[in-house]
Amino acid sequence: MEPPYILVLYYSRYGATEKMAQLIARGVEQTDRIEARIRTVPSVSPNTEASAAEIPDEGAIYCTQEDLRHCAGLIIGSPTRFGNMAAALKYFIDQTGGIWASGALIDKPVASFTSTASLHGGQETTQLTMVIPLLHHGMIYCGIPYSEPALNTTTSGGTPYGASHVAGVNNKNPISDDESALCLALGKRMAGLAIKLAAQ
Repeated sequence: MEPPYILVLYYSRYGATEKMAQLIARGVEQTDRIEARIRTVPSVSPNTEASAAEIPDEGAIYCTQEDLRHCAGLIIGSPTRFGNMAAALKYFIDQTGGIWASGALIDKPVASFTSTASLHGGQETTQLTMVIPLLHHGMIYCGIPYSEPALNTTTSGGTPYGASHVAGVNNKNPISDDESALCLALGKRMAGLAIKLAAQ
């Protein structure tokens, strides 16, 4: 039997969200007895049909329904698109009716992360709206508590709703020390919660 895993599922256009996913996965794997599984989703065409090759040229492989069905917890990330998740990620979630009907995600934890071009570019609305479909799946929302010092010192990204990053208009801002700390903290907290919830 394979070990339990947290699914770190993201869509990234210019690479910032992908870097966050990698940091979050490192945070997950600071906890024993659980692994991180990083997956992405393909871009979609204007008529919302999958248009990419089945295997990406680089980076994480594409998520399957089974990756989601069997996870011990989900951390979902996307760049902000007008205060909401990118269409490619929404397209994937919209296909999960069978998982919803089976109840496979009930009582599993879910968290979110995002990257924006500007400081007030819709980070918190994106994090909250990304989670709404997962609440319909019966998942339990996990944020970041203010016991994490970086929430009080950050001058860029990082919210109690989840990890975030301000990439800048040209996507040139590196992930700050505080943003990095909060990515790691979110991954570690989710891992611990998933283990506790699975034991009940």
